[in-house]
Amino acid sequence: MSTEENPAAAPRSLAEALRGRDDASLAALLRGRPDLITPVPTDLTQLATRAGTRASVVRALERLDRFTLQTAQALAVAPDPATYEELLGLMAGDDGDPAVSAALPHALATLREQALVWGGDDRLRLVRTARELLAPSPQHPSPTGLGPTVREAGAGMSPGRIQEILATAGLPSTHDSVSALDALAGLFEDPERMPALLDQAPSESVEVLERLVWGPPYGQVTADPAPRLRWLLDRGLLLPTAPGTVVLPREVALRLRAGRAHRTTEPVPPPVEAAAVHRPQMVDATAAGQAYTALATVEELLKDWHEGGPAVLRAGGLSVRDLKRTAVALDVPEPVAAFWVELAYAAGLLASDGEADERYAATPAYDEWLERPAGERWARLATAWLAATRTPGLVGERDAKDRTLSALGPGLDRSVAPEVRHRVLALLAGLPEGAAPNTGSLLARLRWERPPRAERAGGGASSPYARRTPAQPAEGARGAAARAGGSGAPGYPADGGSGTGGDEDLRSRLARWTLAEAEMLGVTGRGALSSHGRALIGAPPAPRHGDAETEPTGPGDKLPVHHRRTPPPPALSPAEQATAAAAAARLLEPLLPEPLDHVLLQADLTAVAPGPLERPLADTLGVLADVESKGGATVYRFTPASVRRALDAGRSAADLHAFLAAHSRTPVPQPLAYLIDDVARRHGHLRVGAASSYVRCDDDAVLNEILADRRAAGLGLRRLAPTVLAARTDPAALLEGLRAMGFAPAAESAEGDVLIARADAYRTPPRTPPEPVPDGPPVPDDTLLAAAIRAVRAGDLASTAPRKPVGGGAGAAPGELPRTTAADTLATLQAAVLTNDTVWIGYVNAEGAASQRVIAPIRVEGGFVTAYDHTADEVRTYPLHRITGVAELAD
Repeated sequence: MSTEENPAAAPRSLAEALRGRDDASLAALLRGRPDLITPVPTDLTQLATRAGTRASVVRALERLDRFTLQTAQALAVAPDPATYEELLGLMAGDDGDPAVSAALPHALATLREQALVWGGDDRLRLVRTARELLAPSPQHPSPTGLGPTVREAGAGMSPGRIQEILATAGLPSTHDSVSALDALAGLFEDPERMPALLDQAPSESVEVLERLVWGPPYGQVTADPAPRLRWLLDRGLLLPTAPGTVVLPREVALRLRAGRAHRTTEPVPPPVEAAAVHRPQMVDATAAGQAYTALATVEELLKDWHEGGPAVLRAGGLSVRDLKRTAVALDVPEPVAAFWVELAYAAGLLASDGEADERYAATPAYDEWLERPAGERWARLATAWLAATRTPGLVGERDAKDRTLSALGPGLDRSVAPEVRHRVLALLAGLPEGAAPNTGSLLARLRWERPPRAERAGGGASSPYARRTPAQPAEGARGAAARAGGSGAPGYPADGGSGTGGDEDLRSRLARWTLAEAEMLGVTGRGALSSHGRALIGAPPAPRHGDAETEPTGPGDKLPVHHRRTPPPPALSPAEQATAAAAAARLLEPLLPEPLDHVLLQADLTAVAPGPLERPLADTLGVLADVESKGGATVYRFTPASVRRALDAGRSAADLHAFLAAHSRTPVPQPLAYLIDDVARRHGHLRVGAASSYVRCDDDAVLNEILADRRAAGLGLRRLAPTVLAARTDPAALLEGLRAMGFAPAAESAEGDVLIARADAYRTPPRTPPEPVPDGPPVPDDTLLAAAIRAVRAGDLASTAPRKPVGGGAGAAPGELPRTTAADTLATLQAAVLTNDTVWIGYVNAEGAASQRVIAPIRVEGGFVTAYDHTADEVRTYPLHRITGVAELAD
């Protein structure tokens, strides 16, 4: 039986409304508002109290879509309680709107599910805290643009002035102010008498009303108002709220608005429009090319930091100079370089080494990552990007303390970033296959799903009323009318406008960054979601272009799939995300180019790699030659320095000739062979060791040449023997100096053996990837929800079970623990064991927290009672000395 048929069954509080819900409804509430379950409330009364706290209500309002939020705003200016018909009138207006009528039940059901509204359709009540946040006040005008009611605005007026207004408006006088204000409100709400009153108004007065009707409803007047304002004030169409300040009463505004609380309602989400449609094969191929580039860029970044990367700033992060150097090394703009650095960090491939002279370097996980197939390596990067709360787009901006935000530094975490990324990709998945979105329509859809802060509550610096409140000097009748009407100032953006709040700005920027980063990473291609990108987020197959897949949203109403009001899909669990990443890797792997085992040697001392090279080949060639250009084909150039680098790494001339012959599809050019032989012939002819350092050579003529060279002056050389020179510099500096002079020295050990200068990679100790900053408590899983609901219901049973009076008295007050002596407690529990009765006890745990429980005692012995605890739904043992008292339950 509904509450309309049985008014006595209507809940009297939110706690009673929650008590009437089934387990599925409570689970939906706790899933939508996970902060209510941390910690698990003891009973439904505590759950209702927690659901009404300001922080929890604000968080719940932030997660409503625009139309549902507009519904809550309309309830905040409706009578309390309101009927469904009154709410529908505020949303659809006097003329009605079929789209609003069709969508309102869903919005109201959402507010009920989130425990923001309770009561039947004949007594709808908005939670008190939500009403306080959304209802209009002089400090915080309502997002609807409505002001206070006649009763609220006229509460501070003198009785004589109220009777004067009644007489001027043509109403009979009353015996008190309350009935007078009721009569005036009845006039403004009357659909027949109100138009007649407005027909008598001068056109200038009507113009003032038109300027105030959509808000803000406040304006300023002088001590001697102009006739157009005096006419309105004398009839109560404008009421004074403070000296020099007037307000348009809510009843007047609603009559002028034809009953609508909002200028524009948006019951249907705006569609995400396609800017272009490409062939799916082209999208996948483009995305795969970007994915390969992403892998190559991350490898190049960490290879550049093989021997230890840039130093860590004292405050953390990369310096501006180091970021510029990294951007030059990667041949990308600085913001893009910041993205790749942050991506490697989020994937756990890059970290600081933690040493005294702290530097960034690759982690041991990087070596493991290199050994994986290309598809799996990309999936790890993409998964880390999806879940990361660090936002590279903020690099270079300033924080609240005016400090520059640096890459890898603190202050870059934004907890909403993963949600925005997932939602943007989900909206792309809803477009036809191969369709790239129109960015403006995508941002409009996101703003509808999560309205900016300016649309959720009134007031603040962005409110036009905040700029018009301070007293201003008198400017005559026209100036007063302009101030009262706003002089064409923009209205408060409560009617579905874009708003300018900082929250909206951040979400829009995150969405734009998501589109750009997804393209760089290869999740999208040509702006459209790729097949492996779709698998990455676990999205269903894409609708074909031109498909007429629809979903009814009301009687006779069908909308395309991208118009749907369905909520965003829940985030994937870690296991589901791992499965989705593996599926994405399998789809991407065939699209990536196969590594090549050969290059093309040319006579101009260059080698062309027509595609990606196998890792051993690429590593060896990277030592033997310098990269000259990148792109579809990489060009390597052989130089004396690069050949000497290979010889320093332990390779012989024969090894290099054999390597090039084995991996070149063209004959080894004669100039390249001569270059290798010439450098090898001179390599190691000079020997450098540590004395501080020395140079020895069997050919004393070479040493004479070195001593005669002016460039050797800074090395501090002196002859110790015909074949030995000593130097003041260390061996490394001596090696560099001699090589700059055109020689090819080799380092040697204390035993005289040639040292192989192999570039060993530097690694940090094992590091874990940075943990994302959670956006509030995590959503509980089904197991936790079931256990929590069972505990809450059991606790509610214990707190609401009828009890017999304790000790022949009146019994404990609600919420008060029973109090009995130790002897009475023991006797009552022993009797309950014999009769199999259920009793009510008060219990204080080891931490001193008191609670009340309903138990069925099983045995009492050794100072403990073992009982089935209905509150916890399990058998427990309690020390008798911690039981404050016991009472029998009523029949």
